[in-house]
Amino acid sequence: MGVIVAFDYNAWVAEFPEFAAISSGQATGFFNRATNIFANDGSGPVCTTTQQSALLNLLTAHIAWLNAFRDANGMPSSTGTNPPPSVVGRINSATEGSVSVQSDMGDANAGSPSQAWYMQTRYGAEFWAGTAQFRTMRYSPRPTIVVNGVYPYVGGNGPYGGGWY
Repeated sequence: MGVIVAFDYNAWVAEFPEFAAISSGQATGFFNRATNIFANDGSGPVCTTTQQSALLNLLTAHIAWLNAFRDANGMPSSTGTNPPPSVVGRINSATEGSVSVQSDMGDANAGSPSQAWYMQTRYGAEFWAGTAQFRTMRYSPRPTIVVNGVYPYVGGNGPYGGGWY
């Protein structure tokens, strides 16, 4: 059903060069955290390694952007001394005089309660859009037993001596 992919640090940095200052070990840790959110054990709905890798790379970038320390220029870096931003949510209002910033996690009743968390970064927003196809209901009807049907029921112990479909 689903697929499993390994984290490729070099491919991830090539896709997201803004994370080049993050070490391979730290990036792998962010990837492992991403797999706690989006299955990478073969049980998920993604059927191609290309799509699974792309989605997990986006989620890894989202987690890295939210949690990595920053260098002097505000870019994520393993050796950065500035802590990650403490503002949670998207900035919906800012003033310059006396510095005022307001953030908003969005309407928790719109879409999914977790949607607002993904919308904090462009990587999370793209991940959210890319996984929309997997957040829909899939109806799987049970087989219906029909007495004197055409195909025998293989179960053997049905209510009608095995039954028929």
